[in-house]
Amino acid sequence: MKFRFLFLVVAIIMSNSAFTQESPEEIIITFFEKYKDSNSTTALDYLYGKNKWVNKVSDDILNIKKQVASLTEDYVGKYYGYEEILEKKLSDSFILKSYLVKYERQPLRFTFQFYKPDKEWIVFSFGFDANLDDEIEEAAKLYRYRLN
Repeated sequence: MKFRFLFLVVAIIMSNSAFTQESPEEIIITFFEKYKDSNSTTALDYLYGKNKWVNKVSDDILNIKKQVASLTEDYVGKYYGYEEILEKKLSDSFILKSYLVKYERQPLRFTFQFYKPDKEWIVFSFGFDANLDDEIEEAAKLYRYRLN
């Protein structure tokens, strides 16, 4: 009887830890929920919260927080949501995900890099830019296509 109870406790603990593991997709969904509902600082704090190495680059993170905080409604207009642009997988432990972030004035791109050194995913890198229009024009150049 004691053995069954111990087995049950161990099984519950193991299953609970399996459910707490967040995938990159779950991290991104939570990030954008916080981004939409509160502010960019809360969303970025969540994003980097699981990475114990963040304090080594705290100045860089403060800088990105300031830049993202500058995306006010007066500057880029109303926020309308996000759409996945692409996912690139270097291996089972390193993934890049890129999203189109829709604002009234213009689209932006948010790029997330995730790394799984052992059992949990961490945010390895986050960045954003507004170069989508330049890149799509470049991609449409005729020299990129074989003409018959």
